[in-house]
Amino acid sequence: MPSLLLAAAQVVVISTSMGDVKVELDAKRAPLSVKNFLEYVKSKHYDDTVFHRVIKRFMIQGGGFDAQLKQRGATNPPIKNEAGNGLKNVAGTLAMARTGVVDSATDQFFINVADNAFLDHKDDSPRGFGYAVFGKVVAGMDVVRKIENVPTATKPSADGVPLADVPVETVVVKSIRLSK
Repeated sequence: MPSLLLAAAQVVVISTSMGDVKVELDAKRAPLSVKNFLEYVKSKHYDDTVFHRVIKRFMIQGGGFDAQLKQRGATNPPIKNEAGNGLKNVAGTLAMARTGVVDSATDQFFINVADNAFLDHKDDSPRGFGYAVFGKVVAGMDVVRKIENVPTATKPSADGVPLADVPVETVVVKSIRLSK
């Protein structure tokens, strides 16, 4: 009988100005989301971006803005939403951010800091579709909690559009790399 080799789990290190967070990606249950995320990681798209939206007892969001709150801009097309993959938006999970359009996720992501069942897939309607979880924090949840608890305010983006829940002191994503 041939031996079956299990693929090693892919782990990324999100290096921030407040410390490192290790995240294990679930390519088996969220292959499109993981592939998309890793394409951005490999192109160094996330280098010197910020956590631009931080809401205590909810989530921390990053991936799309630099320190001047200028939107980076997605370099890849939006992906199909994999929220129906059985993974839940519980504390410590990594999920794709999106607009109100179900299949609109590109480069932005968030880490749940609470159990957010209201973000889980319920049905295929636009309101019930949910947000695709594609990974979980395996080390550095203390760093996530530090980020969660930074003071926030409404600040203008580089385009002058007000953004709510922006950290008063910038929390930089220095880089995201595959763990060795």
